[in-house]
Amino acid sequence: MKFDTFFLPAAFLLMLGFFCVEAKRPNVLFILVDDMGARDLSNEGSAFYESPHIDRIAHEGMKFTRGYATCQVCSPSRASILTGKYPPNHGITTWIGDASGEAWRKRGRHDSLLPAEYERNLRDSEITLAEAMKNAGYTTFFAGKWHLGSKGSWPTDHGFDLNKGGWDVGSPRGGFFSPWQNPNLSSGPIGESLTRRLGQETADFIEANKNQPFLAYLSFYTVHGPIQTTEALWKKYRDKAEKIGLAKERFLFDRRLNVRQVQDCPIYAGMIEQLDHSIGIVLDKLDEHGLNKNTIICFTSDNGGVSSGDAYATSNLPLRGGKGRQWEGGIREPFYIKAPGIAKAGSKCATPVNGIDWYPTLLELCGIEVPKKQKVDGVSLVPLLKGEDIQKRPLYWHYPHYGNQGGEPSSIIMEGKWKLIHYHEDGRDELYDLNKDIGEKNDLIESEAKRAQNMRRRLEHWLQKTKATLPTPDPEFEPEKRMQRWENIRSTKKEGLEKQHAKFLEPEYKPNKDWWGSSKD
Repeated sequence: MKFDTFFLPAAFLLMLGFFCVEAKRPNVLFILVDDMGARDLSNEGSAFYESPHIDRIAHEGMKFTRGYATCQVCSPSRASILTGKYPPNHGITTWIGDASGEAWRKRGRHDSLLPAEYERNLRDSEITLAEAMKNAGYTTFFAGKWHLGSKGSWPTDHGFDLNKGGWDVGSPRGGFFSPWQNPNLSSGPIGESLTRRLGQETADFIEANKNQPFLAYLSFYTVHGPIQTTEALWKKYRDKAEKIGLAKERFLFDRRLNVRQVQDCPIYAGMIEQLDHSIGIVLDKLDEHGLNKNTIICFTSDNGGVSSGDAYATSNLPLRGGKGRQWEGGIREPFYIKAPGIAKAGSKCATPVNGIDWYPTLLELCGIEVPKKQKVDGVSLVPLLKGEDIQKRPLYWHYPHYGNQGGEPSSIIMEGKWKLIHYHEDGRDELYDLNKDIGEKNDLIESEAKRAQNMRRRLEHWLQKTKATLPTPDPEFEPEKRMQRWENIRSTKKEGLEKQHAKFLEPEYKPNKDWWGSSKD
């Protein structure tokens, strides 16, 4: 009887302890911004953009000063975050909807290669981050841009319990103000901000699930084009740009397209403030319920800022290039992790890290084993968060496509400070010392020939190991027509860009009568 009397309370206490441990499992808030450049935030050195709430995440956690996306365009990077794999291993090597093979000729760019084929949907066989966490008892929520496949391959098909706004497309149909066209997110009142709505939907999810472990995956459509903001925010940043001093020239031709050299687009700055305010709504909700002490917060982007092509909205200097391009401006990202009790607030880490690392890192932080059937390429960054080291490793990129922003079919290997870019059009290589040459202006391919040869050999081995698809020569290629196109971009197109972007800063500028639907007469 004494044994039984002791055993029952002991068993009860053990069960109680188990449930307490379960209740203490950390929540995860993963914030993914579309097309945000590494210099698009005030904490990253921008004197023009304002981002106090995003800066707070960096200040309260660890900032990785060499954080990278796995690709210079969106869909591959997004798939890598959810799978822990490099693009050749999950099969999505360009943005879904991009032309490949002979269909590329219809773009009229007269390029020498036909881009490789690629997967159009995230594979069913992938055990995504959301699936792994859901299987471990987490409630999983997705809001915003998906762009990883058509119906049948939407968020709820890949481990998310709830989906607010994720579907086929990469940019918001109907724009950033209600009414919009989205089968998974009803339009709100006329003029409602889509960006704010996504923040509010996430805050509402947190409110409803505050007493159980959750993954809230907030994937904004902003700051992807079309660039749109309110009249009030446009005016605020238009006046700020004038106070700083308006540039006489904003663009410089670099190899294939004109590239923005100045951060002074008031429309884009307004979008960043709207983004930041929406993130503030979510952070305030965590604070309200004391969840900030037990919530891992991640912040990053899917590729570099758009300095050429699309809306030509920002400058990534001193980094060269931007979205779609093979240089640092195309792949380096804001990369922040706030892990309460693990990462020291305000800490920085210069170790190169990559989008493939989110998967194993978050699972370890949540006490979940990486599924044995999911062969991830990334490594856990938990040792770095604790102030320790991880084993040195090369990082790789493979983009067998042409970017809308001037990018060339290329593959990259990075070893510490050394970065080698291999170009598939003509087989040439470029080698840069990023510690001394962050702008990738000084090609060391001749002076460091032996190093370049060894790196190229390791890159080729990786491409073969991953069975990476490659572009093929276009037998109908006419080099004269391509040169004519580039010359037109360098001259006539540049002149048009300069006029268009100067107009954004004119005191009487008005895009249309209701500012893209953000206001109503």
